[in-house]
Amino acid sequence: MERDWETFPKHLLDSVAEKLPKPSDYLGFSLVCKSRYSVAKDNSTKHASMTAPMLLFNSGKKDYCSFYDLISQKVLNFQVNVPRTRLVGSSKGWLIFTEKNTVDRTFSVTLVNPLFRIIGREDKANSLIRLPHLTPRGWKKWYKNSRRYVRKATISADPVLHQNDCIVTVIHLERGRSAFINLGKDTKWTYVDEKVDDALLGFHMIEEVASLGNKFYAVNCWSEVLSFDVAAGCSSSNTKLVGRGCDPGEYDTKHYIGEKNTLWMVQRYLKFGSSKRMTKKFRVFELNFRGAEWTEKNTLDDAALFVGENSSVRKLPAEVVGFESNCIYFNHDFDYGYR
Repeated sequence: MERDWETFPKHLLDSVAEKLPKPSDYLGFSLVCKSRYSVAKDNSTKHASMTAPMLLFNSGKKDYCSFYDLISQKVLNFQVNVPRTRLVGSSKGWLIFTEKNTVDRTFSVTLVNPLFRIIGREDKANSLIRLPHLTPRGWKKWYKNSRRYVRKATISADPVLHQNDCIVTVIHLERGRSAFINLGKDTKWTYVDEKVDDALLGFHMIEEVASLGNKFYAVNCWSEVLSFDVAAGCSSSNTKLVGRGCDPGEYDTKHYIGEKNTLWMVQRYLKFGSSKRMTKKFRVFELNFRGAEWTEKNTLDDAALFVGENSSVRKLPAEVVGFESNCIYFNHDFDYGYR
């Protein structure tokens, strides 16, 4: 007789999860059923130590993708079914896609949990969540000529387990502005005011957004850091400059920010040739909130940083087995221009 894992006592599942030695074992445990998935997610300490960044790549078949485990250096033995549209972010175990909606000629944003869509198994409920159409001021002129209207996106919490805490933020190509939506409360997107007192660019030409506590922080191409509180709305009185820019010198730069009880920024320095670009170096900064200034760091305090098209992540080797300390793991991203 086959056991019904959905009704298995939670305290016994917790005990099993605690004894799993490797991230790949923990992942397999979470894929069995919804109750195991919830146990794996809710055990925050164990989840942090067993949740290792992985690479997602097309397997050669339409809409089929595979995972590459960086720790074991192996392709995992299952495939997932995900949309074949523009991937603009990955966060909290979810993928964020954007595409043109050909019916009403707007842009759409979709959240996909790839581990709920394993080939050969029935797709789990809420494995794909479609958000309201994204239509900020000026969006129509982009529809005809751009398939990459959303530049980057992130989420603050799991949209199934913690819907009321899940806030999706996107950066779109209309002057590099940002927008957000709370999945548990909102029926439409809120578009963040571009103007911020004392800022040179404000919420314009944004390159990354991250959450810390109840606030969201965005960094623009001049390395200015702006904050806004979603609960208080996004009027000009609620958006603030909390970190001034730092001079990149002779190089073009791209910026990534992330949170781990503080706010840090990675500057990636680029040189552009006739047919390619080259990454010349990285610099890492930590924000001094009191002085609104960036302090350059010569060490990562034994952490490993993961930056690129994914949401930026900072991990300690003690939290995730198998990664080297004081290293930056870079996932290739895409260059955009703004109008």
